Amino acid sequence: MIDALISGKVMGTPAQRTSKNGNAFTVAKVRVPTGEDSVFCNVISFTESAQAALLALGDGDVVALAGSLKVGTWIDREGQARPSLDMTASQVLTAYHVTKKRKAMHPEQDSGGTSTQRRAQQGQYPDEFDDGGPLDF
Repeated sequence: MIDALISGKVMGTPAQRTSKNGNAFTVAKVRVPTGEDSVFCNVISFTESAQAALLALGDGDVVALAGSLKVGTWIDREGQARPSLDMTASQVLTAYHVTKKRKAMHPEQDSGGTSTQRRAQQGQYPDEFDDGGPLDF
């Protein structure tokens, strides 16, 4: 297994299932761009936080996943060998999580932009960026 971080778009809707011994898990399929082409990654998650994040996503949503990756191949209908990726995701990061973390780190931000952005638009520059030293260029 390879520890990996992948990002792509969710294909279809993630689904929660239950194993024979009663444990819940979530499965999803993610389309991962690889330059000019893309590869589908089959994702399974057993951690509650990762499952909740996956289940909140829909078809076409962007996601980043961290976990153990297994690389393999499969043969398509034309007899061509194709790569396969199977990930056991332990961490999930979505656009919602990024927005939530940014708001937590910068509570002064609002829909009108940051206070720094508003000052710059008004022709005022924040003192915290001016150390008084000469510019290097």
